[in-house]
Amino acid sequence: MAPAFSAVLLAAGRSTRMGRDKALLEADGTPLWRHQRETLAQAGADEIFLSVRPEQPWAAKAEGFSGVVHDAILDGGPVVGVTAALERATNPWVAALAIDLPKMTPAWFRGLFWECASGVGVVGRRGEYFEPLAAIYPREVRFLAWEAIARGEYSFQRLLAAATAGGLMRVREITVAEAPWFENWNERNLVPPRPEV
Repeated sequence: MAPAFSAVLLAAGRSTRMGRDKALLEADGTPLWRHQRETLAQAGADEIFLSVRPEQPWAAKAEGFSGVVHDAILDGGPVVGVTAALERATNPWVAALAIDLPKMTPAWFRGLFWECASGVGVVGRRGEYFEPLAAIYPREVRFLAWEAIARGEYSFQRLLAAATAGGLMRVREITVAEAPWFENWNERNLVPPRPEV
């Protein structure tokens, strides 16, 4: 039986390019927040946090989460949201998933998890760039994250470069078959959100 791990759904972005809250857009007739939560649950996460801004009213009605985390720094980006989840998690690892990667599969996370080790997570990489928003982080990464945030550095690429160099993260090269799972829906013309959550 696989060890337990936590997860965080990153939905605190302002969706400025989309012009509306991406969490309420639909994938296969389901709001993205629910679709992505189900992906994490099917991957095996037994504790799932929702990272949102306080002014996102739908989050108060969102079911199936162990808790809600808010960014401690305004406009700090997903590094801050992942760090908040790492601080709250009760398990050794936290799987992070962005709200706007609806083609991501539970199989990706299950594959990453089997490459994790005690105190070590796994992140995918395409070419020179890490894919930090569908990765598994060990709780130990929070120390590097705290240091970066204290310096005002919110780049996930820099953080992951430091984490891999320090042995806290392993790299998994993303295959051609897996690349479509990382399609980002920032600028797609999607189904409008329903009035209810």
